[in-house]
Amino acid sequence: MTRGCPSMDAHGKEITVDQAAEDFAAELARWRDVRGMSKRALAQAMGFDPSYVSHMESGRHKPSEEFARLADEVLNAGKSIWRRWGDYERARTRTMRPPAAPHLPEQPYATGSALVVEHDAAHLRYDGRAYRLTMRRLLRNTGTDPVTRYLIRISVDRYPGDPERSNAHYRAHPLTWGDLDLTATCRGEEMRWQAKHDRDAFKEVWLLFDNEHGRFPLYPGESVWIEYAYTVGDDKWGDWFQRAVRLPTERLEVQLTFPATLDPVIWGTETSMTAEAAPLRTPPVRSDDGELRQFTWITTTPALHARYRLEWRFRARPEHDTDQGEFR
Repeated sequence: MTRGCPSMDAHGKEITVDQAAEDFAAELARWRDVRGMSKRALAQAMGFDPSYVSHMESGRHKPSEEFARLADEVLNAGKSIWRRWGDYERARTRTMRPPAAPHLPEQPYATGSALVVEHDAAHLRYDGRAYRLTMRRLLRNTGTDPVTRYLIRISVDRYPGDPERSNAHYRAHPLTWGDLDLTATCRGEEMRWQAKHDRDAFKEVWLLFDNEHGRFPLYPGESVWIEYAYTVGDDKWGDWFQRAVRLPTERLEVQLTFPATLDPVIWGTETSMTAEAAPLRTPPVRSDDGELRQFTWITTTPALHARYRLEWRFRARPEHDTDQGEFR
C-alpha cells in the first residue's frame, strides 16, 4: 500500500514520495550487503555519524543529495543509489502537498520479542547451471511476546567488481519470484510469505508463521526450526556467498557443494564492526563424495553484525563471457 501523493519514477511507474524513500533505503541496504560493510563502517567512510546510516535505512531520515552521492561512491554502486535518490527527488518535487512527516521505522518483530539463532545452517548447491540455496535456522524466542514473522534477504550480484555492468545486467534480466521458487516450512507446516521489497537484484521477504490451515507462532521460551530455500541461475548469481549476523547467533555453519569435475577452490573473508575484511580465522574443510566436492565452514558465537563471505573459482571451467554473463 502506498502513501502520499503519486509521482513517476525514471521507469515511468507511479510511485509516492514515501515509496521512493523506501526504495532508496532498500537499494542502500542491498549495496551495503554486497560490499560486506557494516552500517558503522559505511558511516565512517562517508564522514557521517555512526548512527546516520541506520536512521537512513530505517526511514527516520529522508534521502539527501549529499548522502546519496557519497554512498554511491563509497559502495561503488554504479550510480544505482544515485538513481534512487533521483526517483525520490522527482516524486518529492512534483507533489503539490507538503512532504508527509517521517513515519516511524517498521519494527521487524513484536516489541516484546527477542530472537536468538541457536543454529544457522546454510547450504549452497550448484549443479553446473543453477544454485539452490537452503537455509535452516533454529530460532529461540527469549522475549515476552509471540513472534509471528521472520525477515529474510535475497541479494545477488553477478559482477561484484563492475557495478555498472551488474546493474545493467539485472535491468535486462531481473530476478523474478518465479525464478526463485521460494519455499518455507516450520514444524512441518508450509509458511506463507509476503514481499517487503522487490528490486531487480534484491528481495526482502517476511516469512509468516501461518498458512491457510492455521497459525503456529513462536511463543516466549520456545525454540523451532524454520527452513527456506530458493533457486538462482548462474546467469544471475556470482562466485560468492555471504552470511550476515543480524541476530545473536550461537552457531553458524556454511556448506558449499559443487560438481567435482569443475575442480572448485574456495576462500573466505570476515568483516566486523571494528575491522575491514580479513581472512577467515579457520579454513573451510573439504570433502569429496563421488561426483561432488563439498566445503564446510563452522564458527561459534559470531559477533553481531559480522559478515562472512565465501568466494570460489572453477579451475576446470575456461574463462568465458557473453553478453548475458553465462559463466566466467
